[in-house]
Amino acid sequence: MSGFGKIAVLMGGRSAEREVSLMSGGKVLDALREAGMDAHGFDPAEREIFELKRDGFERVFIALHGRYGEDGTVQGALELMDIPYTGSGVMASALAMDKVRTKMLWVAAGIPTPRFEVIDAQCDWSRVADELGLPLIVKPVREGSTIGLTKVMCAAELPQAYALAAHHDAMVMAEEFISGEELTGGFLGDEALPLIRIEAPQGNYDYQNKYFSDETKYHCPCGLAEAEEQRIRGMVMQSARVLGCAGWGRADLMRRADGSVLFLEMNTSPGMTGHSLVPMAALQAGRSFSDLVLRILELAHVG
Repeated sequence: MSGFGKIAVLMGGRSAEREVSLMSGGKVLDALREAGMDAHGFDPAEREIFELKRDGFERVFIALHGRYGEDGTVQGALELMDIPYTGSGVMASALAMDKVRTKMLWVAAGIPTPRFEVIDAQCDWSRVADELGLPLIVKPVREGSTIGLTKVMCAAELPQAYALAAHHDAMVMAEEFISGEELTGGFLGDEALPLIRIEAPQGNYDYQNKYFSDETKYHCPCGLAEAEEQRIRGMVMQSARVLGCAGWGRADLMRRADGSVLFLEMNTSPGMTGHSLVPMAALQAGRSFSDLVLRILELAHVG
């Protein structure tokens, strides 16, 4: 690990998730420095990305979330500079950032996911509600952290929910609402991490409850029987392989009362804050935060 050289931790950026990225990056930077690494923070919103090459950085830990960091753009720039970086490559990053294309690949591969439809301002809202059922979820296709997401209870609420989502992205989707246990499954290299069951206040795992609330409860072990957890962890790895994900990541999913599981989305640059899920799962698997950060960095690659 001493061969990592000069390390840049990319954090901040220009996406709607900038605030969370700065928290993630700060935690990662502290862990690397405490481990004796030559690590430096680097905010692409404040510096040109190609300064990484000029300034002699030899490896990059991507702690950016959302667009311009998790969508393949930064990954492509780093490949042009021949600098190893953490997480998935260009194609998998771009696919996972796009919820519609993620779901299209999952459907083709037989990975269960809620029914969905791309919507626009000219939609017949009653038809959308009838086809997907109520309640349903409306969200931007290329945002994360529940930004721009609305749970719609009746067809009359759809135009306002669409407008909110469209403020964040030109492409908006409506998705079948799934009732059940909210689970998340991280992976590290070829290892599926323990599942976490999320219990949010009033079942509302929104931006505030994700990152700032102490009321959200995280159960790890998740409480499932061992065989059932192993089955779902296998599905997590399959969902990542279908998209071409590498290094590390996290799938979000729902488990219905009948035991059926539906995958919601894939995160290729998950949070690393004090409330984040991959560090919790890694700790359950016997890895400290510092061990996790170093392992992710060890898995860095070019292309």
